[in-house]
Amino acid sequence: MFGNFFNKETVVEETPNQWIKCPKCTSLMYYKEVEAKRNVCPKCNHHFRISAVKRIASIVDEDSFVEYDDNLAPVDPLKFTDKKSYKKRIEEAKAKTGKTSSVMSGSCTIGGMDIEIAVFDFAFMGGSLGSVEGEKIVRGITRAIEKECGFIIVSASGGARMQESTYSLLQMSKTSAALNRLHHKGLPFISILTDPTMGGVSASFAMLGDIIMAEPGALIGFAGQRVIKQTVGVDLPEGFQRSEFLLEHGLIDMIVDRGDMHETLTGLFKLFKKDKKEVIQEVIKEEVIEEEIVETIEEVSEELPEEVLEEVSEEVLEEAPEEELKA
Repeated sequence: MFGNFFNKETVVEETPNQWIKCPKCTSLMYYKEVEAKRNVCPKCNHHFRISAVKRIASIVDEDSFVEYDDNLAPVDPLKFTDKKSYKKRIEEAKAKTGKTSSVMSGSCTIGGMDIEIAVFDFAFMGGSLGSVEGEKIVRGITRAIEKECGFIIVSASGGARMQESTYSLLQMSKTSAALNRLHHKGLPFISILTDPTMGGVSASFAMLGDIIMAEPGALIGFAGQRVIKQTVGVDLPEGFQRSEFLLEHGLIDMIVDRGDMHETLTGLFKLFKKDKKEVIQEVIKEEVIEEEIVETIEEVSEELPEEVLEEVSEEVLEEAPEEELKA
């Protein structure tokens, strides 16, 4: 009688969690309340980690993003295996995110201006940098050069992908070299650092931006705090490796809330977009004004009697510091 009862398979339907607990202030909030603020805690302003899709939607103009290179997928050249094979990890990451790599790249507009963008998704193998991710970034930079527009990288990564070894490390130099080409073309690169930005990513392109901005409270650094503490043998400062600490010590340019990111980027790119012709015209005007001033001084000098010029020279010599006279 009871045998059939206990052997009977029961199916429990999983209900979605309607409540979110903030890891910073421990407040319990209704998930829609958090989503309404772009996944930012309304109580303490803690910025939750979000997917690349949500990140792009919060930055670019509505319906302007066009993805490129979404068919690129990592391979396993080293046949790497630790607790799981690299192929198995890739399959799990694909199933979890629906993406083939940790970077989404493509074209968009921000404030009506053409921009190329590459965004890391931490949910795909910790946002690690591999061969495919490096290739997507370089192709995005190439498109920016062809279109003569700005480029953005939003970093959310644990660093270089260990399963690809040297192949992954080479992406640091590969992306940095491509950004150098962008720089020589006079095109802007804005680097946005989110939680976390670590390892090989922070040691390469993430810190090469013309403007480096970060979200509040983002973890940014190279090695982990435990490793650093063991190496230097001293207690680390409070808030070490957080965006506020880095701003205070001059390693980043600004901290921008997620809700203000679009407006801030629009303003920055408008400054960068200033027409070169206008700049050249301003330089020419300044040179003309300087020439006119010099000519005027020369004309006045010619008309002044020698006695007046001698008096002026004597006054200048009297007021000049002794050091300058000796020199």
